[in-house]
Amino acid sequence: MNDTNKTDIRNAVRESYGKIADDKVNDTGCCSGSIKIKNSTKEISSKIGYSDEEISNVPEDANMGLGCGNPQLIAEIKKGEIVIDLGSGGGFDCFLASKKVGSKGYVIGVDMTPEMVSKSRTLSRKHRYTNVDFRLGEIENLPVADNTADVIISNCVINLSPKKQRVYNEAYRVLKKGGRVAISDVVLIKELTEEMKQDEKLYCG
Repeated sequence: MNDTNKTDIRNAVRESYGKIADDKVNDTGCCSGSIKIKNSTKEISSKIGYSDEEISNVPEDANMGLGCGNPQLIAEIKKGEIVIDLGSGGGFDCFLASKKVGSKGYVIGVDMTPEMVSKSRTLSRKHRYTNVDFRLGEIENLPVADNTADVIISNCVINLSPKKQRVYNEAYRVLKKGGRVAISDVVLIKELTEEMKQDEKLYCG
């Protein structure tokens, strides 16, 4: 995959998830329609590992049912820690983590989609989360200083990146010595065809 295609894929993902954040998706587009998403998000989240308590303890609009697991089950987030969420979307995992780190901890959510960042920031202000910061940026080039995080989490986002090794390099850069990484994502069990690799729509399907 050449650099031009990588840029095209990144733009396609940004546009697709921007529409989801703005509830402008339709029944035939990526991730189906907004009504279907809202009706099924709680069920989806429950099936991929989130408890009823977790689902009910964060702003409802933050949960868009876009994950594929619960990285916090293995993250072992503790009071006072700094957590970075790669691809924070509407802020669902960040808001959960904020309760775990407490007032002395801090959570940084990074997302490349302006609409998602705007949505999560609005929810953060509305529900008075004072220990969460949402930053616009790419997970391949994190807007975070070296040696910042005790824990890095990510939920079904790294698969969207056309430069996955760069994502891991950045995660290593911002992670403190002895820090932890908890990732929930999809994994290939067989090689994709060249046609599939070049299909931008498959990246956000």
